[in-house]
Order: sequence, then structure tokens, then C-alpha cells
Amino acid sequence: MASETWLIAGLGNPGSRYRHTRHNIGHMVLDELLDRMDAKYTRTKVGAKAVSARLGPGGPKVVFAISEGYMNLSGKPVRGLMDYFSVPTQNLIVVHDELDLDFGRAKLKRGGSEGGHNGLKSITSHLGGDRDYLRVRAGVGRAPGRMDSADYVLQKFSPAEQKELGIFISRLADAVELLISDGLPAAQNAVH
Repeated sequence: MASETWLIAGLGNPGSRYRHTRHNIGHMVLDELLDRMDAKYTRTKVGAKAVSARLGPGGPKVVFAISEGYMNLSGKPVRGLMDYFSVPTQNLIVVHDELDLDFGRAKLKRGGSEGGHNGLKSITSHLGGDRDYLRVRAGVGRAPGRMDSADYVLQKFSPAEQKELGIFISRLADAVELLISDGLPAAQNAVH
């Protein structure tokens, strides 16, 4: 429905140190979406950078946002934007890194467990335990050997992954647009 507002939150950490790391793939996808629309973020009072636009002529209003704080504190700015723009939980899309999927794979789902992801835990907590939001799970793969997962996601993509990263980011941005325009089942059929 074109009158409903959507919020797309791309998870990641602030600052140049994290800019091109696996953990910031959510930011990268939102950057791609903003590039497609020739739009730029502005600072908000809730600790996020955001911009609102229409998804296509006559399409729904969409708020694109990244937190200005660390990923594990994403819930407060996401909730603040949802309240300000009157976005219902079912119209929230969170784009995040996913260790349980190989690099280059994506899965779309609504609800479910946070799977140990601290950004998702923060969002769910600030939504009063409501998990009924959409997720774009961007596969970054598992840490090799005995490497700590936290260290792994804070590293830059490997040279081989970097060669494919642009295509993967574009596919993830397409998935976000499909979720809004065609709904979850159709988007899943196209992406999975």
C-alpha cells in the first residue's frame, strides 16, 4: 500500500575503521540504495543518519537509515525513527551481516531468533520483544579455523570476496526493493 511508510535500517558500525568490513554490509547496501536514488543522508535527533523518499513514482514512502552508534546499540535509533515516521513493526526491514550463510548468499525472512546478532537483539529489545520485522540476511561466511567471530566480522572482505562484493551488494539492494514492491514470498522466490 503506497500510503504506508517503510523503514530500512542498514546495520554497521560508525567510522572509517569499520567502513569496508563484513559487519558493515548493511551500511553498504543502504549506500547502494541511496546511490540509485541520488539521495544523501541527513543527521537526525535520534542518533541516526536518514533520508526519506518514495520508492518509484507513486510508491510508498521509505526511510533509509544507518545508526551513528555501534551496532549493538542500533535499537534505540531504529525505534526513534519508527516512532517519528509512524512505521509499524511489520514495515521495518533490517539489513545485516550473517555468519551462518556463505559469502554471496542471502536469505529473507520475517521474525525468528536473533541468532546471537547483537544488533538484532538491540532492535528486538527496543521493540518490546516484538520480532515481527523483516530481515535481509547478507552472508559473510564463518570465521576460518579458531578465529573469533567478532574479530572476523570486523575485518575487511578478502580480495576474492572484494571482486564479487559490488554484485552482491547490488543483489541485496534489489532484494530490499522487492520486499517492499512485491512482498516477502515473491522476494524470497527471486532471491533464494
